Amino acid sequence: MYLLLKTNADNLKKEFYSNGKLLITGEYVVLKGAKALALPTKYGQSLTVEKKNAPGIHWTSYDHDGSIWFETEISSAELISEENEGPSVKTQLVRILKAAISLNPNFLKDDFSLKVETHLSFPRNWGLGTSSTLINNIAQWAEVNAFKLLDESFGGSGYDIAAAQTNQSFWYQLKDGNPTFETVNLNWKFTDRLFFIYLNRKQDSKLGIQRFSEVNKTSNETFDAFNELTSKVIDCTNIKEFEKLLENHEEAISKLVQLPKVIEEFTDFHGTLKSLGAWGGDFILATGSEADMDYFRKKGYETIIPFQNMVK
Repeated sequence: MYLLLKTNADNLKKEFYSNGKLLITGEYVVLKGAKALALPTKYGQSLTVEKKNAPGIHWTSYDHDGSIWFETEISSAELISEENEGPSVKTQLVRILKAAISLNPNFLKDDFSLKVETHLSFPRNWGLGTSSTLINNIAQWAEVNAFKLLDESFGGSGYDIAAAQTNQSFWYQLKDGNPTFETVNLNWKFTDRLFFIYLNRKQDSKLGIQRFSEVNKTSNETFDAFNELTSKVIDCTNIKEFEKLLENHEEAISKLVQLPKVIEEFTDFHGTLKSLGAWGGDFILATGSEADMDYFRKKGYETIIPFQNMVK
């Protein structure tokens, strides 16, 4: 989403917005061409750009509560420097901006006196796409292809970029390395029995991808079974069938990445649990009633979001 807000005759304020994401099926295997089901969230991130008098970019990033979690100044010299390594937030941000310039040499060419702000509507440790929403917003600002910008900066399957741009549930698949996605109408009559639970720990998706690559570096699987599972989940209309499909998916991924299923951590829970995204952190999907969610509250998991409150 792109808005152009006129603040006065000489200063136009540009505003961009991108959705957060959840991957319901196809985690890990989406990287190798399996079909996945993804959901854009009601939570996301905005980016605003306006002119200022002093040269350089003053960048401020705000968390969901209005607190500043990152602030920096970026000079033009930093964007032409050969140095591009390091894990710091600024280094990663500069890497994205450099990549955007490489895709559109006119980006930031004529105007480099800017104030940029980003605002999250979700806590950044939730794993709903702080990076992907940033990349998609910068891509809109720079007028470049967001999937190419992802490739040039962080890498990944790109489903999170599709979610950032899409306001409806969709299937996603890499075909010959190219992103392909299409919106779907989920005829799930049981969404009142679906909840997303934050596990109180942030998972590094890059590490998850690395682990998957290491485990499967010699694998030639076609992933037909995962494609079929995703299609069945999309078409499912019955909660019992849905739970069985999730359990089958968990079992298959567990064997593939050699990690325990999340239900093994909550063996006395009576519903079905499924990991989402990189296993071991962020959100899980739980089936059951609102009363059933007390099981998690008693264990200290306070962030429990009903499907209707999370998904666009």
